[in-house]
Amino acid sequence: MPALLAAAWALLAAAFLAALLLLRRAPARRPGGGGGLCDGLSDLFQDLIRYGKTQRGCGQRPAWLRLFQVPKRWFTHFYVVSVLWNGFLLTGLFRVECLGELLPSWIWQVHHALGRDSQSQDTGSEHFSALLVLLLLWLHSCRRLAECLWTSVFSDGVIHIVQYCFGLAYYIAVGSTVLCQVPANVRDGKELSVQICWYHIVGVTMYIWASLHQHRCLVILANLRKNKSGKVISLSHSVPFGDWFERVSCPHYFAELLLYVSMAITLGCHNMTWWCVVFYVLFNQALAAVLCHEFYQKKFSSYPKHRKAFIPFVF
Repeated sequence: MPALLAAAWALLAAAFLAALLLLRRAPARRPGGGGGLCDGLSDLFQDLIRYGKTQRGCGQRPAWLRLFQVPKRWFTHFYVVSVLWNGFLLTGLFRVECLGELLPSWIWQVHHALGRDSQSQDTGSEHFSALLVLLLLWLHSCRRLAECLWTSVFSDGVIHIVQYCFGLAYYIAVGSTVLCQVPANVRDGKELSVQICWYHIVGVTMYIWASLHQHRCLVILANLRKNKSGKVISLSHSVPFGDWFERVSCPHYFAELLLYVSMAITLGCHNMTWWCVVFYVLFNQALAAVLCHEFYQKKFSSYPKHRKAFIPFVF
């Protein structure tokens, strides 16, 4: 039932789109306001969509909300989980496709519950496409883990525990979604037929291009807090310049979207389940970008007026 999985991702995308629209109608409440139910719900909403520097613009949070905060540097845990889980799935799928082995039965039960019917037809390149996308996803997680450990400089920012748990679940779900795109007849013991198509070349090329720019942008952000010798000298925020920062406030978020679009292309452009994932990433990253853009505009009076928040020349 691939429609079930697509519907779940579509629902998540719609939830973040609704949050983005609601943000425009419900700006952050200033500290010192009332303490009624509506204000409490507004505080909770802001806590669930904001993290790190964007949360500070809301002032001091109520004591009961601060109980649910964890350090933003725990973002690193997301990529640890992703490297381990998606590495496990990648190894298992490789052994199935190339060595004719079987995945554990519980994984196949999930596959049949969320993936396609065992009698469905598939093209010869779908097996290779799914394996390639799972590899790209795992490599992306490895790079982001390395950047969290050795490039990024985290401040004392925090995230809500719900955001933290959601992030952990997300990286398990996204890899499992790729696995569910493998035709169920992979169990027939057929050898993998490597058929490199034009969309594999286009998708991988776009993936490399987006990855390079995302890394450059993360290095630029990290260098704002370091001196020329690489020593961290400040945890404050500054205006970044260079690379895609000349066009948008959050080019690393834009690059993240391009990475998922590149995987959709690698899957052949026609996989509706993965396009639902792409729309989720679009609205999720757009929400985060809008909050960051507003932070920069409020904090720095000379912030470049021509910069968009997320997508160059568009948004």
